[in-house]
Amino acid sequence: MNTIELGVKIRKPGSTRDARRLRRAGGIPAILYGHGMDPLSLEINYRSFDQVLHTRAGENVVIQLKPEGAELKESTCLIKDIQHNPVTDMIQHVDLTLISLTEKIEVEIPLTVKNSEDCAGVKAGGVLDLIHHEISVTCLPTEIPDGIVVDVKLMQIGDAVHVRELVIPEGVSVNLDEDEVVVAVHAPRKEEPVAEEAEAAAAPEVIEKGKKPEEGVAGQAAPAAEKKPAAEKKPK
Repeated sequence: MNTIELGVKIRKPGSTRDARRLRRAGGIPAILYGHGMDPLSLEINYRSFDQVLHTRAGENVVIQLKPEGAELKESTCLIKDIQHNPVTDMIQHVDLTLISLTEKIEVEIPLTVKNSEDCAGVKAGGVLDLIHHEISVTCLPTEIPDGIVVDVKLMQIGDAVHVRELVIPEGVSVNLDEDEVVVAVHAPRKEEPVAEEAEAAAAPEVIEKGKKPEEGVAGQAAPAAEKKPAAEKKPK
């Protein structure tokens, strides 16, 4: 993997208001960490940084910083964190970390599937499950893979791809157990039939027209008591 040059400006740590002013002017506040140095505040041009992110390496791009009007003892770094605006998704802040090109590092690389639409198991009604969207690997910064691709075209229902079956570039080691499943094709879920008894219990009771409710049924009035005939009056 080649390094990408990125022009930056060294800035003084400022307030939240200063950061907002910088963003309105088309910049991104950033901080550089690592190798025992004090954190260094930087200013990055938004468009330049966006172009760096759209290389094949994505966020794993190895950056060579080119500070304006200054010189850094160490300038090779990786992106440690990117903060986005929760509403606009615009980049709000960037953390960078210094690295050595001769020291191995641990990074997350994307895992993607190939021929998912032609997967035999999916055509048979199965469900393709990408369990790990990213894979943790250890390697030199110059050997970071762009990603790992798994061809799922021949996978049947019940098949799975394990870490040991992945095609890993030379010099790269995966930080997962070799028996860990990364992609699988599951059988379709069966819908549980609704019990007829449950349906019957849920149905409301219907009383046919013209029929009186039986005595003792809860929620229904008891039949009125029979009236006794009035006593006859005797003549005086």
